[in-house]
Amino acid sequence: MAAGSGAQGAALVAGRWALASLFVVLGGWRVWGAINGAPLSNTALLLSLGELVLGVLLLAGWRVRWVALAAAALLVADAVLSHPFWAVRAGLQDSQLLHFMKNMAIAGGFLLLSATGSRK
Repeated sequence: MAAGSGAQGAALVAGRWALASLFVVLGGWRVWGAINGAPLSNTALLLSLGELVLGVLLLAGWRVRWVALAAAALLVADAVLSHPFWAVRAGLQDSQLLHFMKNMAIAGGFLLLSATGSRK
């Protein structure tokens, strides 16, 4: 795709929507569950609320560069706080490492979005 082309702009919008939908669906799902009595720690609830709000802001296209940067930071914090593969017993390390690396990869996508902007 040529820089500044319509196809590039469409790809950026599609990528932004894909990343944002992850935050809206998963953050919203956990918040909804907590409202309906599902057990959720205060830290997990705050991270989930952050995901939901940031996802909605990204879908709306509001200050995409800054919101994407905040989303990347939230994912790195979530990876460290929620998936400490280095501190769990051997049988749980694979799952925790997978989720840690997934968060880091998605954070990388948000950093790319932060660098490129929204292209509305």
